[in-house]
Amino acid sequence: MRGQIERVAPTNSRVLITGPAGSGKEIAARMVHARSRRGAGPFIALNCATLAPNRFEEELFGIEGLSEGAMRRTGVLERAHKGTLLLDEVADMPLETQGKIVRALQDQTFERLGGATRVKVDVRVIATTNRDLQGEISLGRFREDLYYRLAVVPLRLPSLRERREDIPALAQHFLRRYAENAGLAPRELSVDALAALQSYEWPGNIRELRNLMERLLIMVPNGQDLIRADMLPNTVSQGAPSMTRLDAGADVMALPLREARDLFETQYLQVQLLRFGGNISRTANFVGMERSALHRKLKQLGVTPEDRTL
Repeated sequence: MRGQIERVAPTNSRVLITGPAGSGKEIAARMVHARSRRGAGPFIALNCATLAPNRFEEELFGIEGLSEGAMRRTGVLERAHKGTLLLDEVADMPLETQGKIVRALQDQTFERLGGATRVKVDVRVIATTNRDLQGEISLGRFREDLYYRLAVVPLRLPSLRERREDIPALAQHFLRRYAENAGLAPRELSVDALAALQSYEWPGNIRELRNLMERLLIMVPNGQDLIRADMLPNTVSQGAPSMTRLDAGADVMALPLREARDLFETQYLQVQLLRFGGNISRTANFVGMERSALHRKLKQLGVTPEDRTL
């Protein structure tokens, strides 16, 4: 994603960023702006999901003074001149407004509400959405001509569950950042906690992970430097590999040695595969086995790289 942003940023092309809620679409948009030739100009965001339908055109185009002495109000298109305008969650824009912004994007000109003079601007537009715009077009809820004007360069941000190998770095980053900002002692995540985090589905994506790290930093008792899996909320830890949830009363002690060893190896390798995103080479390097030997062991135990729970 960073590579795609680096390539598209210096151009003046419009960008459509898609991805689920909480996946970092606005952060990606700000990166595109910061790395562009417009980086020193304004970055103006319009959240289409929270704006009342009757206020869209006023916010986009501004208002001309309707009577003598009345104040002129500039819209986001005008305020973003020489910079970037982000249309956040653009699928929520009313159809009538969609039709009017099509021409503004094409000509880079528009009229303020109540005005008769066309205003010319130089604005790069980036749009984001968590919806399937092609599906919205087929349902008659989004204009096809607007879609093709916005999606000159489409970028897709994956959900957090599609990039589990990034979770440890993101979690530790948020812990360090909040510890710094709040003046709290830094904390670390244990391997079993990281395995639990990597096994969770993260419906709220990175935003949910960020909020959980802030909560843990606040709620973990003073003097406790290591955050373990049993300190995580049940919703997060319940899907973790069973090794992260073993206790002293586990039935493993009642098993014959070979069965107990197989159980341990199965759960241990599941955790390590999860830790390294199913990457066999990195897992083999960490556990101290040849790649081919690890393949044989996994086959013997019936463990696949896709396994996340026992």
